Amino acid sequence: MRKRQVVVRREESSSRRSSSSSFTVRSVRYGECQKNHAAEIGGYAVDGCREFMASGEEGTDAALTCAACGCHRNFHRRELETEVACDCSSPSSNGN
Repeated sequence: MRKRQVVVRREESSSRRSSSSSFTVRSVRYGECQKNHAAEIGGYAVDGCREFMASGEEGTDAALTCAACGCHRNFHRRELETEVACDCSSPSSNGN
């Protein structure tokens, strides 16, 4: 299961009267669990969970618990992908 957060932001320059704008799309994915289960005894052991899968629906407390390992989402490695797209349409120039 892939957790996705999409943020669309439109920025228009106030100093220019052009129709250029940019869009930022961010997607968040939670990878393998990094919780150290042997910390109490001074060791290091992870459970092997490879990807966060929410236990419940979005907006509930269960959505923050992994269905595979039972850990909170914060123990999973967060991967943030940011994509910026620019819609730069310049005014056409005929030269006449």
